Amino acid sequence: MEFKDYYKVMGVARDATEAQIKQAYRKLARKYHPDVSKEKDAEARFKEVGEAYEVLKSPEKRAAYDQLGQGPRAGEDFRPPPDWGTGFEFSGAGGNDAAYSDFFESLFGAQGRAGARKSHGAFRPGRGEDHHAKVLLDLDATLQGGTRQLSLRVPDIDADGRLVSKERVLNVQVPKGILAGQSIRLGGQGAPAHGEGTAGDLFIEVEFQPHSLYRIDGRDLYLDLPVAPWEAALGATVKTPTPSGTVDLKIPAASHAGSKMRLRGRGIPAAPPGDFYVILQIALPPANDDKAKAAYAAFAAAQPFNPRANFGA
Repeated sequence: MEFKDYYKVMGVARDATEAQIKQAYRKLARKYHPDVSKEKDAEARFKEVGEAYEVLKSPEKRAAYDQLGQGPRAGEDFRPPPDWGTGFEFSGAGGNDAAYSDFFESLFGAQGRAGARKSHGAFRPGRGEDHHAKVLLDLDATLQGGTRQLSLRVPDIDADGRLVSKERVLNVQVPKGILAGQSIRLGGQGAPAHGEGTAGDLFIEVEFQPHSLYRIDGRDLYLDLPVAPWEAALGATVKTPTPSGTVDLKIPAASHAGSKMRLRGRGIPAAPPGDFYVILQIALPPANDDKAKAAYAAFAAAQPFNPRANFGA
């Protein structure tokens, strides 16, 4: 996927004001409008300019885009970082139905399009607009539940037309068992109503930070468990960490690398709870001294074994 430098597309500086961005768009839109332009690539350039303006005219999208820094050069390969889009508070208004590039979709597919759909309800007169944000939580937040202090950045345009960012700190009750992709609703924490009426809501979508031991897959958790070759071959009982504490796990004899064992109900405590899967990984002792090398040689002599026997001649 190609990186797009929206500032370069618009021909403006990265610190351009709202007025400068609007002026640049009007000029380029007139120049490349397919109905009047004689440029060979007018339609493609018109779409490119429209996409850039869709991002840079929005304080929220622009602030999130600026988080990428200079990024790769335009046209070079790009993949969004894992924490992309977290920590920003977006308003409910989504983008239009225009066809945007894969680059735009990878960054703003959720925030830029869903808009009112992510606000979990249609607009109601007299009610403030719903906002949404995505946050990264540690795994313990869903395993234990409880209050977490979350810091959100709220982009805005100052009196000079320049992009600024304000910090908003919230104490949020995280439900035990919440899953990645689910949202926490904070009633009345969205935009205030115009005149009399109720404020909108804030929907906080949850994602999880990588854990040092466990991988998350929906409501299930996975652990890669190193075992010695003799533990896998002969069977053993080994101490194994789980989110609810260490357990004595019985390794069946004749196990192999990739063998999977399930501990039912020990995953994320959702409704129903997920499972905890242990994936065996064979850890080989190092042959780093004469004694270890002799032991390997003796084992090779006592147990002829060709791991590539099924390769044929």
